[in-house]
Amino acid sequence: MRHGIVLFTSDRGITPAAAAQAAEENGFHTFYVPEHTHIPVRRDAAHPGTGDESLPDDRYSRTLDPWVALASAVTVTSTIRLATAVALPVESDPITLAKTVASLDHLSGGRVTIGAGFGWNTDELADHNVPADRRRTVLREYVEAMRALWTQEQASYAGEFVSFGPSWAWPKPVQPHVPLLIGAGGGPKTLAWIAAHADGWMTTPTERDILSKVAALRAAWADAGRAGRPEVCVLAAARPSPEDVAAWEEAGVTEIMWGLPDRPADEVVAFLARHAARLGL
Repeated sequence: MRHGIVLFTSDRGITPAAAAQAAEENGFHTFYVPEHTHIPVRRDAAHPGTGDESLPDDRYSRTLDPWVALASAVTVTSTIRLATAVALPVESDPITLAKTVASLDHLSGGRVTIGAGFGWNTDELADHNVPADRRRTVLREYVEAMRALWTQEQASYAGEFVSFGPSWAWPKPVQPHVPLLIGAGGGPKTLAWIAAHADGWMTTPTERDILSKVAALRAAWADAGRAGRPEVCVLAAARPSPEDVAAWEEAGVTEIMWGLPDRPADEVVAFLARHAARLGL
């Protein structure tokens, strides 16, 4: 089972490049950053952790652009995967985002993983003209359109929310298939969406009954006729016991994601070294 690191980026503290470099040097497999374009001051959408309009962390309104953040890490790393946890693709133009992701994969030598969310903050989505009740459809179309641009010499797409005629778009990603993981609550609707359109699941910080949901995902995967097994990345909201970790691994969890403290750079680097030693990396 692999181990990844999540940096909740902001305009203070350690930079993404420094954090990714230290994570790679200490043996972590993946480096993740989040995305919020903005946070509307007045909101009807409740945060899934607090249950109301309050936010658990002021970094929600201070996050760096995820693709710029990951690009800054490309030249100071060589092996660690560069990922989002989670990005909100529907808040970008899909043709432009396809170019950004392909360029990042090209420059990193094929190290990009997209962790995407449907978007809990429906007020944020509304400012991007994404209807809340259609956001899963919008994401599906964006993914299909981007995959066309990444894989076809002359790509085109015709959907309700994305449409473009035959087009050239290079560079193509180095990877023949850019992995897509969905970070969302593990209900039946989400697990079925993952089995149909994605490569795996990221748990939420408040996820419960992980083992049963991993089993349900694998069943949905088989029902969809998918080969192999889905990726499952568990976000460790609290320090799990050795028994938890062993049970996750046996159930098919492929990676544990560990958050970094919101501290100055030297303290974060020291934390990474200590944590890697605890994990035996």
